[in-house]
Amino acid sequence: MSSASTTPTVAVLGTGIMGSGMARSLLRAGLSVRVWNRTPDRAGPLADDGATVLADPAEAVRGADVVLTALNDGPAVSATLEAAADGLHSGQPWLQTSTVGPDATVQLAARAAELGVAYYDAPVLGTKAPAEEGKLTVFVSGAPEGRERLAPVLDAIGQRTVWVSHEPGGASRLKLVANTWVINLVGAVAECLGLAESLHVDPRLFLDAVAGGPLDTGYLHAKSAALLTGDLTPSFALTTALKDTRLILEAAEQAGVRLDLTEASAERFARAEAAGHGAEDMIATYYAGRVQD
Repeated sequence: MSSASTTPTVAVLGTGIMGSGMARSLLRAGLSVRVWNRTPDRAGPLADDGATVLADPAEAVRGADVVLTALNDGPAVSATLEAAADGLHSGQPWLQTSTVGPDATVQLAARAAELGVAYYDAPVLGTKAPAEEGKLTVFVSGAPEGRERLAPVLDAIGQRTVWVSHEPGGASRLKLVANTWVINLVGAVAECLGLAESLHVDPRLFLDAVAGGPLDTGYLHAKSAALLTGDLTPSFALTTALKDTRLILEAAEQAGVRLDLTEASAERFARAEAAGHGAEDMIATYYAGRVQD
């Protein structure tokens, strides 16, 4: 095992949009990276960047200084943890960056404790480009004594780390709040552009009207550009956004809060997914605004 004070070895389990981006950021920072993905073809290209691609999650984590998971949802993380269990060692830090919701986080932390693994609830804020550039914001809940060991990894994948709490769950709750803002902001962009089109208003006039003022945001221009150019290559897939929206609504219901905008966002995402836009960028929620004859 390498020393965390020199060059840590990181096992990245899950090499989708976020996992592959974080793996490349880790490699760029000079860390040794092993990668595994359920679909091997998605991990293969990382070998060209210097990662060691392994077919078995247990082999990927064996002897690694840090394990990082970047998978779609709680069941996927849980299944991968069980598949990797034989390779884990006592005290091994596990950065769980997937958005799985507070309930699943507590369950995963309990299983990690049974396996003797140091669990860190560490969802990330950002999409494809920030992941590739090492500019994510990482929310972390977990034992403070592990900060030094995790620092090289967190510094490589993020421009900022927010330590939320000592106990797992706090970071996941903060992530749901942040995602509520993102999800409803994307819905607002989609509706504005949809209304502009239906009223025969050039959407670029709208973008120019708010540019540089208090109503302007970088996200407005980024998502509008994706839609106006027709490039819906996902930086955050619509199906994933729908999954996160349902986690938000579930947590809100448990907390006794009604989120009307988020409920509407979930309905739009579901309609767009049913229309075949699930694998596209989340701004494809725009298409859910079209009234069918």
